[in-house]
Amino acid sequence: MIALLSIISLLLTGLFLCVCIFLIKGWHAVKRPQIKTSGFNTKVTVLIAARNEEEKIHLTIEDILAQNYPKHLTEIIIVDDHSTDRTSQIISSYAGRGVKLLQMNEDKPLNSYKKKAIAEAISLSTGDLMVATDADCRMGPHWLSTVVGYYEMHNPVMISSPVSYFEEKSMFERMQTLEFYSLIATGGAFIGNGHASTCNGANLAYRKDVFYQVGGFKGIDDLASGDDELLLQKVAERFPKKIGFLKLYDAVVFTHAKPNLKEFLQQRRRWASKSVKYKDKKVVALVVGLWLFNVSMVLNVLAGFFSVHFFGVFAIQFLLIFLFELLLLYPVTSFFKRTKLLQLLIISIPLYIIYFVYIGMIGNKGKYIWKGREVR
Repeated sequence: MIALLSIISLLLTGLFLCVCIFLIKGWHAVKRPQIKTSGFNTKVTVLIAARNEEEKIHLTIEDILAQNYPKHLTEIIIVDDHSTDRTSQIISSYAGRGVKLLQMNEDKPLNSYKKKAIAEAISLSTGDLMVATDADCRMGPHWLSTVVGYYEMHNPVMISSPVSYFEEKSMFERMQTLEFYSLIATGGAFIGNGHASTCNGANLAYRKDVFYQVGGFKGIDDLASGDDELLLQKVAERFPKKIGFLKLYDAVVFTHAKPNLKEFLQQRRRWASKSVKYKDKKVVALVVGLWLFNVSMVLNVLAGFFSVHFFGVFAIQFLLIFLFELLLLYPVTSFFKRTKLLQLLIISIPLYIIYFVYIGMIGNKGKYIWKGREVR
């Protein structure tokens, strides 16, 4: 029995190492691209779905208005998703500067208010390229021109751009940033390997006509989440070679980590809930395999109290995780100019194992709270 459990653990460890090699290869395959820097001609619509964002939305709007992209080629549409605070009033105060407010007025409950908000905004838009971000994000003045510069130079139908946490106030938030970088790296690596599968909706651009060609959010609108990854997967199925990852620092959008464990777990449950709709079941099987790998590590620790042999197996697994995560995350943190976060790796790995196993067990079960609503 000991030999069998050890063999299973080592096989799962081999799977983990193969995935790491795949991600390392894919991240390096994405080169820092040449982009167009002047003479732009693309009409852009910046899309934001906002709900109860009175605290920070003015900062996001100011950042977008401060973009160095031509104003006559920029349209800003913000959808107020039934906010109960001053969000809509704040948005309205920017009407004189060209910011358009669209207020949702649904008389029937929806499970995917955000997708409905984005779809409504797209239907009213006049731009050719939709650039979606979130109402609590910050960006530098070259963000939009960098995205469009890449679009006009390379002609992708969809662009996934990097997102980073910033202004962390605790070690817990810094650990989230390091883990978040692994997710961003995964999205970039899959695209680099020609197999687009994941992205982040806080920094996602796509052609308006392509949105309609793939049927918009039809077929994925029964989930509260998934306006990013599930849409990307629909586009990837139709245009497999026309999705790009914009590996330039000027394209980074910044947002905040969750301040406490409860909000963090709610967010990760929401993200995990999207997996039931993944079109590529190979990716689902891969995620399940990685979950089993983490389960094996937990079991090896528990079994170690009965046989010290399993502590040895766990030690091998942990060492390999540390080394390969370091190989993956060093170039990623270098890109984000945050290499000091790697100091947290040895602490974050054990906590990640526990949370990943936990989220895998509950991620697709029951309901969760998002933006003050109970959804699934």
